[in-house]
Amino acid sequence: MNFSQQLLSAFVAAFLTLAGDAVAAPVRDQHIEVELVAETASIQPGHPFTVALRIRHDPHWHTYWENPGDAGLATTLDWELPEGFSAGPIQWPAPIIFKLTGLTNYGYEGEVFLLVEITPPESLSTGANITLRAGTTFLMCDDVCIPGKASLSLALPVLAAPPQWDERWRPAIERTRQDLPQPFRKWETAVYRDGDKLSLSLTAPDDFDQDLQKVYFYSSDAQVDPNAEQKLTRHDRGLILDLVRSTYAEDKPSVPGILVTESGWGEGENGTKAVVINADLQDGSPPGGQLFSKSTMGQNTGSSSEIRGFPFLLGLAFLGGLILNLMPCVFPVLGLKIMNFVNRAGEDKSKVAWHGIVFTGGVLISFWILTGVLALMRAGGQELGWGFQLQSPVFIFVLMIILLIFALNLSGLFEVGCSLSGAGGRLTSRGGWGGSFFSGVLATVVATPCAAPFLAPALGAALTIETGRAFFIFTSIGLGLSMPYLVLSLFPGLVKTLPRPGPWMETFRQVMAFPLYGAAGYLLWVMAGQVDEEGLLGAIFALVAIAIAGWVLGRWVNSERKPGVVNIARVGASILFLSGIYMGYPVVGQSGIEWEEWSPEKVMQLRTEDRPVYVDFTARWCATCQTNKKLVFSSKKVLEAFKQKKVVPLKADWTNQDARITKALARFNRSAVPFNILYIPGIEDPVILPEVLTPGIVLETLDKI
Repeated sequence: MNFSQQLLSAFVAAFLTLAGDAVAAPVRDQHIEVELVAETASIQPGHPFTVALRIRHDPHWHTYWENPGDAGLATTLDWELPEGFSAGPIQWPAPIIFKLTGLTNYGYEGEVFLLVEITPPESLSTGANITLRAGTTFLMCDDVCIPGKASLSLALPVLAAPPQWDERWRPAIERTRQDLPQPFRKWETAVYRDGDKLSLSLTAPDDFDQDLQKVYFYSSDAQVDPNAEQKLTRHDRGLILDLVRSTYAEDKPSVPGILVTESGWGEGENGTKAVVINADLQDGSPPGGQLFSKSTMGQNTGSSSEIRGFPFLLGLAFLGGLILNLMPCVFPVLGLKIMNFVNRAGEDKSKVAWHGIVFTGGVLISFWILTGVLALMRAGGQELGWGFQLQSPVFIFVLMIILLIFALNLSGLFEVGCSLSGAGGRLTSRGGWGGSFFSGVLATVVATPCAAPFLAPALGAALTIETGRAFFIFTSIGLGLSMPYLVLSLFPGLVKTLPRPGPWMETFRQVMAFPLYGAAGYLLWVMAGQVDEEGLLGAIFALVAIAIAGWVLGRWVNSERKPGVVNIARVGASILFLSGIYMGYPVVGQSGIEWEEWSPEKVMQLRTEDRPVYVDFTARWCATCQTNKKLVFSSKKVLEAFKQKKVVPLKADWTNQDARITKALARFNRSAVPFNILYIPGIEDPVILPEVLTPGIVLETLDKI
């Protein structure tokens, strides 16, 4: 090809490219802008090229991944290609998690490119201008969800020469390609099913030795419940990710999806953060191995944490027990107990050491008994429905109260442990090994109420992890608590080096209360996403009532008060405590409203009969709709109001974009759901409710009937 021919070819390519740009203008549908863009400025016969659906979201709006999660609709592309062309599937980037009051959705925000490989035929004539056409549908969501669609086209010239990059889109498309989930080459995967439980087994390469952070599995065909907690366990054979099977899952031979970790999957996988798996599904449990670390990976939460070795947890438990000795209930008697050991043994060093060992035995046995009691509590709790831990509002409520009680005790609102000092003196004064043993028992009892920053988390762990691991955690706490006694028994002279008791201990104790108040507040926030407004208000009042009960105990139940006053205070505190439990105990049930199917004819018929009609325009893919359902239509007051006023509830389900519902929404200048209206007998126009509902809003509207 001579220079003049090259110049003419370049001119033709530029002309056709500009012509194509005029056709490929972006299309905006309300809050989303979409367009087809290409990685190259031209195409070559028989050579595949990449086209992308570019989606730009307005702030706070999002669209959905191929599996939208609890609610939503995946973006689609319906191609109309010239003869001989073929289009591959959408190459989905790894999504992000959107949380909305108990719902977990997967999708995208900001700007995203969905890549598709297009293959032209070998026989394609050069010098022409071909046009790619595609229809796209999507669901755009913020507080409301709006179905969107657009007809798109992209014109590209066909040249014999290799295509040049289109620098407008090449960098973004290349970044997207590099971040796409990659095949999992060096790891072995399998999924084991035991009822509703799924265990994703990952066998690592021999050279893999790094910790993984924020591991999460996105099921591409909705076999895994997106709301269920994902727990990662590491053992000597690899990794196990515990999942929960979706109630909508169909029986399939494998579980496809993508596995994401922020730390990357190692050099063998090119350090990629997202990998594609399609693990075979097998019945039974995964092969066992020696467990050495475990961590809970993101719900809630969005809610992931990094893997921590079990030895590290044991070390934290030991440190927590050690710090318990700084509490005002424990520290002042530390040196006195050691001197008592010395006097009791006649300063025989071996006997003093044995008294320290027997004392340690008393501490450990006490903690083991405590472990057994908590294991029984956990077993009973599971029968009551505590098995889902932080997904259970009952469990959260109980743990929140425990944390509050410990925090109030540390703040000095009332005292528990220090009042046992007299009994401690009598037990310690007993002769022989029995006195040392019961001194260890007493040390545990006295320290327990002061142990809130460390015992309270251990209590929560004992109700959530297996009993064997809880046993080792409590053993470590006991060893930490008894270690100063053991060391000082071996070296009694060190007693003189101990700092003197003083106000610093009380300050330390009070400071330790604030992390517990924060933890209780966090649990209240978690609970707010699981109960309705009435339930949340009841929980707040419950915490206040329990705090008042603690104040009553601290104010009037002491040796300075008359016995009658003390008895009255105890009864009053008990009433307040039980009242708090009654007010705040969460009762979460299914909606009792029996919805009837909406139709314009049904509305007209009911209005002719002078019946009040409540219409809920909703859709299964609408996250806000599902939130309204959980918060409002599970409220007892709302259910009673519907029944009392004989309101007929109609559900206009727009999941499949019913044309009649679309027309009905258009009458009110609406194009999105949720949309709720109430027809009142004798009034022509209905009352329109806001998109985001509360029981109070609905009750106030029903009061107009």
